[in-house]
Amino acid sequence: MSTHLFAPPTSPHTNRLSSAESDTSDISVDDDDDYEESLADRIAALADIVPPTYRKKLSSAANTTYDWTASSLSFSGKALWVISTSALLLGIPWALAFSEEQQMQEMEREMRMQQGASEVLTGGAQAGGQEAKPAL
Repeated sequence: MSTHLFAPPTSPHTNRLSSAESDTSDISVDDDDDYEESLADRIAALADIVPPTYRKKLSSAANTTYDWTASSLSFSGKALWVISTSALLLGIPWALAFSEEQQMQEMEREMRMQQGASEVLTGGAQAGGQEAKPAL
């Protein structure tokens, strides 16, 4: 970062500023328009401000964090793949077999109810060996 931005203007045009203009700003607006500092320039300027030992520690911490995050995401992705494929390969056939077993049990229950109802209708007259008498 250059120091000319912080130096007071030395051009002959600065003497023509009114007292109100000189009170509000010591740096002319034209100097700001000449040089637009990008974010990369500001970050590069930090290299001059931050001591090398601290930069090394900061870089090491950032690399360690990045490595741990990358490893965690990789492991999570692989674990998710194993769990989802296992669920598909084992869970779906089991669910289909369970559903079929439920249907079979329901059909057997309905058949028993139908047999019980038919026995009640026809079995009552035959079971006693007597004819049914009308109730008065």
